[in-house]
This record gives sequence, structure tokens and C-alpha cells, in this order.
Amino acid sequence: MDSKNPFFDNIEKKTRMNKDEIYKIADSVSGADFNNPVVVRQLIGRIGLAAGVDVPKEKEEALVKAITSGNLPANFSSLAKMFGQNK
Repeated sequence: MDSKNPFFDNIEKKTRMNKDEIYKIADSVSGADFNNPVVVRQLIGRIGLAAGVDVPKEKEEALVKAITSGNLPANFSSLAKMFGQNK
């Protein structure tokens, strides 16, 4: 990935996640089995930890169900609404 790409700088500013951690997470999902709930839970936990956000069990369960069923919202705004964030 291009470390000079402004896309990742914007993500870093909006999420408070370190750009290097974003790259590591992005690399780790390459080839991941998103039909496997264990893999999805680990990814959610890692992202939550990196972002300094506690993901309540009910939201984690909703995320796992949405991801493993392939039923994710088409954009970030819809995803944020799914979790009650007004951003």
C-alpha cells in the first residue's frame, strides 16, 4: 500500500487509529474467511482495540451476523446509522 496515499491519512484523522495499524489490519484481512464468525470477531476486536473503542456484545453480534451473511451496508454512512452513530 502507498503510505503517501491521502485516503489513509483521512481515515487516521477520523478514526484516531495509527496509519501503520490501519495498514497491518488491511494486510491481515487479505484472504480472510469472512464467512467464519471466529475470524470476523477477531477482526472486530482488533479494530476496536486499535481505535480505542469498546464494542458492546450486541453490536459485535450484529456486525458478525451482517458480515458473515454478506449483508453489509453499501457505504460508511449506512454502517454508522446501523450502530447509532450520527457521523
